[in-house]
Amino acid sequence: MSGTLRPRTTAGTEWRALGTTVRLVVTDPALLDSCNLLLARHLAAVDAACSRFRADSELAALDASEGRPVRVGPLLAEAVSVALRAAETTDGAVDPTVGSAMDAIGYDRDFTLVQDDDRPVRLTVRRVPGWRTVRIDRAAGTIAVPAGVRLDLGATAKAWAADTAAALLARTAGCGVLVGLGGDTAVAGEPPADGWQIRVQDVTGPVDDSPAEGPYAMVGLRGGGLATSGTAARNWRRGGKTLHHIVDPGTGLPVRTPWRTVSVAAPTCAEANAATTAALVKGAAAERWLTRRGLPARLVNEEGLVMTTPGWPAGPRGAGLRRSAAPPRSATSPHRGAAA
Repeated sequence: MSGTLRPRTTAGTEWRALGTTVRLVVTDPALLDSCNLLLARHLAAVDAACSRFRADSELAALDASEGRPVRVGPLLAEAVSVALRAAETTDGAVDPTVGSAMDAIGYDRDFTLVQDDDRPVRLTVRRVPGWRTVRIDRAAGTIAVPAGVRLDLGATAKAWAADTAAALLARTAGCGVLVGLGGDTAVAGEPPADGWQIRVQDVTGPVDDSPAEGPYAMVGLRGGGLATSGTAARNWRRGGKTLHHIVDPGTGLPVRTPWRTVSVAAPTCAEANAATTAALVKGAAAERWLTRRGLPARLVNEEGLVMTTPGWPAGPRGAGLRRSAAPPRSATSPHRGAAA
């Protein structure tokens, strides 16, 4: 039987969870509702395990452990393992023991509440305790965190949740799936014919609208993950100071970096997001570090100058990224994007 192949249609939905925008797109519209229900259950479980802002989360139990090993569920164990791997691969530029430093600069509650709080904070240079102080015993199912150390999984947990959700939904539904959590995007299953068209940009905005300001690029993602991190999307003022959520583990303070946003493609969204955060911390050395690791990346400095590493598509509309590489954290045509 002959005929023309019809382009694969997609359907999507958008809502909020984990303090950010959730975007789900599937290549079989009939499966959108069932996939969305499964996604909501998965993200609720991730929140119960990993939230720094819930007193009843498993992560909060580690804060009160006073150094004693705490039995944890498989979700938190994997999330912490991912965070520790990110710390190792970024030479400590991404460190989950920044929790107390985040509290000290005022990011001690959901971001929507942080923005409305202008109480002054006292900024003190203090190196974070370090990721090597955290101990995971896989056989016993426990995690031990030294007394006084608070974990923050913000640099990896949402991206990891996007990875695990996309894989779960694609496996269960048997269709192509895109899961976006803020600027973290993961895809799995068979993609649309031209790949998942993702808009990488510096200014948060609706999926269907081109940004009114700031440079942007379109890339086609066929597998893996894409992440964009920046210092502009999540910032707040405290006591007359403008602060943001990217903390330098060497000082415990918001990082001073030449980059406004960094976007990275990697085999997983968790790897991509760890690399974008590390690039902001590494500053001027970021471009060379990303190139050495073979990661396609797009870096935008404070003046709006765009620099890319080998493998990143050229031109404003770009092209496809190889399946082995994941694109940056950002917006997509079917998915909302922006720096985060």
